[in-house]
Amino acid sequence: MAPEQALRESLVRIAEAGCIEIDLAGEGGPDVRGPAATRLQRLRSEPAQPVLSEVRPDLDALEREGRADLLAGEAQVEERLGSAVRHGAVAALAGWCPETEVGPTAARIAGAGGALVPLRTPRGVDPPTLLTGADAAPPAYPATPVRRSFTPLVTTYGTVPYADLDPTMAAGVVYVVMFGLMFGDAGHGLLLVGIALLLRVGRPRRVAALRPLWPFVAGAGLAATLAGVAYGEFFGPTEVLPVLWLEPLQEPMRLLAAAVGLGAVLLAVAYAAGIVNRWREGGPSAALYATTGIAGAALYLGLAIVAGYVWLGQATYGVVGAVIAVVGLALAGVGLYATTAGGPGGAVQTGIQLFDAVVRIGSNVVSFARLAAFGLTHAALGAIVWDGTTALSGRGPAGVVAAVLVFTLGNALAFSLEALVAGVQALRLEFYELFSRLFESEGRPFRPWRLPVEHLTVAAVPAAGPPAPREAVRHGGPAREE
Repeated sequence: MAPEQALRESLVRIAEAGCIEIDLAGEGGPDVRGPAATRLQRLRSEPAQPVLSEVRPDLDALEREGRADLLAGEAQVEERLGSAVRHGAVAALAGWCPETEVGPTAARIAGAGGALVPLRTPRGVDPPTLLTGADAAPPAYPATPVRRSFTPLVTTYGTVPYADLDPTMAAGVVYVVMFGLMFGDAGHGLLLVGIALLLRVGRPRRVAALRPLWPFVAGAGLAATLAGVAYGEFFGPTEVLPVLWLEPLQEPMRLLAAAVGLGAVLLAVAYAAGIVNRWREGGPSAALYATTGIAGAALYLGLAIVAGYVWLGQATYGVVGAVIAVVGLALAGVGLYATTAGGPGGAVQTGIQLFDAVVRIGSNVVSFARLAAFGLTHAALGAIVWDGTTALSGRGPAGVVAAVLVFTLGNALAFSLEALVAGVQALRLEFYELFSRLFESEGRPFRPWRLPVEHLTVAAVPAAGPPAPREAVRHGGPAREE
């Protein structure tokens, strides 16, 4: 809130701080251009990075000088001035601010004559989500390089709902572990670590924009190196390293069982996180009846115990598992039926959805077998390259040269192909098998208004008359840090 004559200066200080997202009244409505926006359109220049003038500028002078950047900044101020609610000589704007920034921001705008008034979160409106490490995070929310590199993995899938858990670090760790199992070669893993170190120093310059991702790449390379040490793979089965766990091509079933077992554990963790999210989103009933909540977790647990009965032959497991699964199905059925129109049609729809839930659990668990399948593929490519290398190396000097070429080019091809495949498959498992249980809806990202302020010696002009007052305003509350 601010007196009318102090509103623009307060907005300039808010834009300079860059930690408040202001609700705009005209979103989705007709395009009403102010004086600055009109002059900016007349310039017909290339889009400029908006900049704000500390004092109210002479718009005609800016147009004559071709200052599209200042006109663009002033157009944004006009948009926010038009969104204000006015009562007499006082104007107010609603928005969202991180809780820890309320005090410093209030002090900042107090110097301009404004005031920051905390309000309760309005009903039916979810606050925007601020993930530490996201591009929109204010400078007061520093993130570690590791967290910043993992954040795009989550934001690529969607915006985490405000009430949900922040899965950034867990998702990043799970991704690099799955990647390492599929890309298990110590030599190739060390190459990835080397690439990560090059990214860290900004080389090559053409990919300098990827520099923040270097911890992510280094983590994937380290996981691949450790898996390669466990497999005894160093640029293929070169016998440079001993086998500490198993040879993929010699014990494929053991590797397959380990991959499926890891997938079962990850799914259980995803269900646990899903229960927490449903509870925080809609309370105990939402958590109880959701297929990604307690009902789905009970169904998953019951089917897992039944699978134990099939594996071990213990009848007790079969009975206990069947009871838990039926309870989970009943709870899920109640929740699904409540979302239908009711009647026979609703019952049929619920039955189909329950059948799909059971099939999906089985297919999701089996889907983790790809961790072993692509690990075997990587090992097979390495074995082919190494066999070709050893076969050529015993055929004189020319054979040695040919062996070096086969080893180098073959490993380059295997590295490029398998890095792409393992990266895509790990992403697929993360998104479709795990994130689908964590999230049922998408949130709204926190987008603070942030513009640089230029201290100009520009003749100030009298303030234009205030835009037409609005009748109502949507109140905001503090955005929570995830």
